[in-house]
Amino acid sequence: MTPAEIPVELSAATADLEAFRPDMEGCSRCSCCKWVPLNQVRSQRFSQVCPSISYHDFHAYSGSGKLNVSLSILDGRTDLDEAAAEIFYSCTMCGACEVSCKVYRNDIDLMSVLNEARARAVETGHARLAHLVMVEQMEAENNVFGEPQADRADWEEATRHLPLVDANTEQVDVLFHVGCRYAYDRSQWGDLRDALEVLVATGMRIGTSRAAESCCGFRAYETGFKNELTKFADDMANRVRTSGAKMVAVACADCFGAFNHLYTKAGTPLGVPVRHVVEIAAGLVADGRLRPVARPSQPVLSQPVLSQPVRRITYHDPCYLGRRGQEFNGWWDPGTDGNKLDRPDDVRRRGDGGRYDEPRAVLDALPGIELVEMERIREFSWCCGAGGGCLEAAPELSEASARERLEEAFATGADALATSCPWCVHNFRSALDGMHAEGDTRSIEIVTLPALVAESIAGGKTEIMGETLPEVTL
Repeated sequence: MTPAEIPVELSAATADLEAFRPDMEGCSRCSCCKWVPLNQVRSQRFSQVCPSISYHDFHAYSGSGKLNVSLSILDGRTDLDEAAAEIFYSCTMCGACEVSCKVYRNDIDLMSVLNEARARAVETGHARLAHLVMVEQMEAENNVFGEPQADRADWEEATRHLPLVDANTEQVDVLFHVGCRYAYDRSQWGDLRDALEVLVATGMRIGTSRAAESCCGFRAYETGFKNELTKFADDMANRVRTSGAKMVAVACADCFGAFNHLYTKAGTPLGVPVRHVVEIAAGLVADGRLRPVARPSQPVLSQPVLSQPVRRITYHDPCYLGRRGQEFNGWWDPGTDGNKLDRPDDVRRRGDGGRYDEPRAVLDALPGIELVEMERIREFSWCCGAGGGCLEAAPELSEASARERLEEAFATGADALATSCPWCVHNFRSALDGMHAEGDTRSIEIVTLPALVAESIAGGKTEIMGETLPEVTL
């Protein structure tokens, strides 16, 4: 089923909890949603996959438990009160539970149930106060922080040396969406600059919407205010059309998931490819246009000559660039399409369609870097804890999840933890600061993958071949 064929009655804006009753009734209480699949387990220490059940240690907080509570509410055995709402909102919405579930079966869309349970919580007056404030800020200033819309382009202070185009007044090849975190978090403007330097190096005409840019709407949808997504989707689709962009590029995993998955799911596809900067860098590596080379003062050998010791880096897969960011390929309605067990893999959305190979291809191409993997990677990665509204309304759970991932990174012996999302970066750096404040002396550098590529370009260890990309087909 193509996006154009998605039935209106099953769009993300109109589906309801009752539509997923078969999913709730189908749960066999096997508890596979709590663990990394058996064939992926490397140790008992890092065998859990769900931050919520790990933190609360009570079945109701697991994926299965949330299905049980939802069904009980539908059947009138449980009220959707503050206690029930707290269970739904004590969740990073990372989707790891659904991925583990679908290793064993194909007929339970766990995250859809959770989205609808949160939407019902909003409808019945049980939204979290922090989320209400956030959505009000999004409505007033078009960003999740409530910062002035007029200040949204202040990040340009860090990128004045780059030839960026005003997409509000000129035609562009690529419309780069900055996103709320990068736009307003001054501590990450350097990372934003690095991402844009990678894009500019392609030779394409890169434009932004500057201060006119709006939030992607992702966090409103994830916290149960799903109808708010329409406003932001319509705005972004209009910007793509008027700018003439052939591609939308992002450096934020949340924005990637919104544009690549949620917008199509809600019936407002952008109509052009959506690419993360890491994908674009990987495309340049694949076609030979970005390649490691020796420094000019070094002999040209079959392998790059390193001027410094090897840097050991481990990579964190952001949830919405990974398991939850894969393309939306349509609904499967048991009433018209048949048993969910019969649906094809592209509709099943089991998490394996995320962007996993691209970041690793980039790391493999950069000289002086050794990738040392954590135990839970790709679609089975542990969440950073920043998503699902947890950072705003369940900060203790959010930090606990980040600390757990840092422990896994420490176990690799890596010098740095790289990722491709500013929200992950923020949560990891914040958690690490908290650990240091408590006397933990361990440390690890938190870096973005585009920053590593930009560093390589600036250091002369990488060259960009050719002047422009032939077609925007990455």
